[in-house]
Amino acid sequence: MTDVTTDVLGLPEQQLLEFVRRQRWFGAKTLEATGAQLIDYALLREQPRLADALVEIRYATANRDVYQMLLGDEECDMIADPGLARELIRLVRAGAKLPTTNGEIAFEPIGAIPDDTPPIESVRVLGLEQSNSSLVVDERLFVKLYRRLEAGVNPELEMLRFLAAHGFAHTPPLLGSWEYTGPPMSATLGIVQEFVPDAVDGWTMAVDQLREDPETFLARVRRLGEAIGEMHVVLASDETDPSFAPEEASAESLALLVASVDEDIDQILLHLPADESVAPIAGRGDAVRHLLQSLTTVGSVGRRIRHHGDLHLGQMLWSDDGWRVIDFEGEPARALPERRNKRSPLRDVAGMLRSFTYASAVAGTAENGLDERARGEFMAGYSAAVDGSGLLPPPEATDRLLRIFELEKAFYELRYELAHRPDWVPVPVAGIVRLLDEAA
Repeated sequence: MTDVTTDVLGLPEQQLLEFVRRQRWFGAKTLEATGAQLIDYALLREQPRLADALVEIRYATANRDVYQMLLGDEECDMIADPGLARELIRLVRAGAKLPTTNGEIAFEPIGAIPDDTPPIESVRVLGLEQSNSSLVVDERLFVKLYRRLEAGVNPELEMLRFLAAHGFAHTPPLLGSWEYTGPPMSATLGIVQEFVPDAVDGWTMAVDQLREDPETFLARVRRLGEAIGEMHVVLASDETDPSFAPEEASAESLALLVASVDEDIDQILLHLPADESVAPIAGRGDAVRHLLQSLTTVGSVGRRIRHHGDLHLGQMLWSDDGWRVIDFEGEPARALPERRNKRSPLRDVAGMLRSFTYASAVAGTAENGLDERARGEFMAGYSAAVDGSGLLPPPEATDRLLRIFELEKAFYELRYELAHRPDWVPVPVAGIVRLLDEAA
């Protein structure tokens, strides 16, 4: 491997480490980063120099991660440089293949980025993403650069390709991608999609309309359920593709699911802080286990398919012609192979139902029943869309499975809020209490 401090762009290792620690996309802030080393790179531009680089970050625990960084002559990251977007779009349009020290970066046009596109005039960095970096180019193109890299095709690129090939219209069209291949790994580096300029994200719209125009929001929620149902039907539609062919879940799979959820929840309950915000669930581990065990007799669990994996209102866009689904990477805390696993589509449904609860809590409408109405409208639209597909088990089993996945999601939320947003802890706690009380 080449030392980043001497052979490439002259960036001091300590400067690079200090920069990485400050970035929102750096996912190991609880670990002590002890070193940085260049694995491989390609020059996107000679002058001023711009390199697409794979940089290994080492930790005191002996673990290590690989991050994609855009290095300049004296800059640790060139993401805000308008020239970066210009070069990436040019290379994707041309289907270029750039040699690296040890491998290759291959750019692939997938949709139409016309050759006569006018020169790029505006580039802005979106500040919303946590784990990656995104650019909006001339309010027409959306460019996402993946930061922490893992070996294998990124689930988002794989899902977008499949959905486009099978006629699913509720995603911004995929226009291109670029991938690295070399001795360390093969990995997806980024994608280009159409940008939806008039769109509002589903979370913002939900909070605003729950306060000001709940009936309009509820009408749109039914259409949201229809869109997600259509997505699941498409994802289960190709028996010939091993990566997407639906699988019949065995009886043993439900027991394994319950055991896995039980183990994760048990770890969270064991480490609850001595705080009033979690008092309603303190000491209720037996109730959780009893609920989970009572669901192991559900019988048929339907089909397992590829699914979104991290579905909530923030992963939806609303524009004049309806809903679009975005961000198909799955939960960023999970390893890439796990994010590609086939699971019950009800995991996505549970994530969206929990999102309605969150939006209602933030909007201050939790006491007027809008949360329950939103759940009802979504499920009505979803059920109509998947009717006859064979995806779901009978209604009673579906309801019981949803409880498992909602409980799993609520505890996932609790762990996140305890670590990052303590003021929001009461939201998942209330959801857990509701599920336990309903079971009792």
